Amino acid sequence: MRRRNVHVANLDPAAENFKYDVAFDIRDLISVDDVMEELGLGPNGSLIYCMEYLLENLDWLQDELDNFDDDEYLILDCPGQIELYTHIPVMRRVIDQMRMWGYESSMMSVFVVDATFVCDAPKFISGSLLSLSAMIAMELPHVNVLSKCDLVEEERVDRILDVGSATELWNIEEYGSSVAIVGDEMAGKKDDGDEISKEERQLIELRRKKRNRLTEAICTLLDDYTMVSFLPLNITDEDSIDHVLSVVDHTVQYGEDIECRGAEQDDFVADDNDGDN
Repeated sequence: MRRRNVHVANLDPAAENFKYDVAFDIRDLISVDDVMEELGLGPNGSLIYCMEYLLENLDWLQDELDNFDDDEYLILDCPGQIELYTHIPVMRRVIDQMRMWGYESSMMSVFVVDATFVCDAPKFISGSLLSLSAMIAMELPHVNVLSKCDLVEEERVDRILDVGSATELWNIEEYGSSVAIVGDEMAGKKDDGDEISKEERQLIELRRKKRNRLTEAICTLLDDYTMVSFLPLNITDEDSIDHVLSVVDHTVQYGEDIECRGAEQDDFVADDNDGDN
């Protein structure tokens, strides 16, 4: 990654295997598998237990972080369960503690959403709300990345990103959905072939209108504040990787201190040479 000293650490106690070496691993402290076996909890309960255990042992995390120099690039791979960021503020408390340790100016969050999950309007709106929820909960400089774009047709990804408006995207897809619904009602048939009664038609229409009003309100919220946008990431495209990395570097201002120190050293060498002359 641009000739930098990069480390990846795992903070997901439910992680299984990595295709790369990790600098440190929460599973050395506690893991979901161990909690499930010893306490008999389910996967979600075990995950929450593990993260709360981390909060009680943050000195372990601090000791691990102290092993890195200021100019090293550390990626913390965190659990993906949204409830750890919203309903149960575990990750927020971890972040607050890291602020107290002096990392505030060098931290940012990267929220990764699979492109396969946002290739239609309802899923895109859902993914946008998840991203917004995480961004508000963590209160960090934030970048949303649309990953696995290499697994989705390029035209589908471009359509999502080019529209640039949740409202417009919903209107485009809702028009097609409405036509389909009207067609079914005009036929007067259910999926099983039974006749649709007048009351059932009215109920279907009422639910559709309520859903549309709620969805339009959510879309308006997303569009009015323009706080959610996605960077496409295709791991088979070096330009795509480089673009995402550039945005992340700019957001966290990575390298600026290094450049300043380098400039100061150059000035010192120049002054020393002038003195020799």
